[in-house]
Amino acid sequence: ITCLPSPKVSEAVLAGSDGLLDGLAAGGTWIEMSTNGRDEILRLAALASAKGVETLECPVTGGVHLAAAGKITALVGGDAALYERHRPAIQAMCAKSFLMGPVGSGAVIKVITNMLAFIHLVAAGEALMLANQGGLDLAQAYHAIVASSGNSFVHETESQLILNGSYDIGFTMDLALKDLGFALCMARDFRVPLQLAPLVNQIFEVGRQKYGGGAWSTQIVKLLEDAVGTELRAPGFPAKLEL
Repeated sequence: ITCLPSPKVSEAVLAGSDGLLDGLAAGGTWIEMSTNGRDEILRLAALASAKGVETLECPVTGGVHLAAAGKITALVGGDAALYERHRPAIQAMCAKSFLMGPVGSGAVIKVITNMLAFIHLVAAGEALMLANQGGLDLAQAYHAIVASSGNSFVHETESQLILNGSYDIGFTMDLALKDLGFALCMARDFRVPLQLAPLVNQIFEVGRQKYGGGAWSTQIVKLLEDAVGTELRAPGFPAKLEL
């Protein structure tokens, strides 16, 4: 089982010198929980298959705080029988799991969910800034949005870290741009003329240039804070997400 930051690292761990394929016997299973693009996981699965090793892709979604509590969601791609064989291990780590189809399917839905999350993050920041500049109490505005039709999981969770000022989501600008890049590649491959994702990708590129690739992805909202000249802060919100 691997959960790694990039396809390059996954390939090194899988097929590099003294990698998994040097020690995993034919008939074994590689459960890959990293976020990969569709082409990347198909290529890595082919490397494993050449050594007689089956692949079950199992990227996860829900955030670091849910992962720490064992309540994350698994988005599985692979053979149905292989999934059933390893379902107990997946269920031990994840509260929910969805078999999306063959290998590659998990990557597609995971990239989609992350694309949505980054779009929602930028939108949440804009909403909070409008509320602030409109003279609203930001804590009340936060809770009103949570109770509204405009709510999102990202607002409900990550907006708390913005209002606290820690921004500590445990996920970096570099990782956000990696996943947005996967989404843009999929759009080209599938001939889907996306409009929001390319714009959000551009915003994150500016954020990385200004704050660095290691800055938390939630700090993308600082671009708006800096432009307006005010911080989005309210009392009573945590520095880190907890269940």
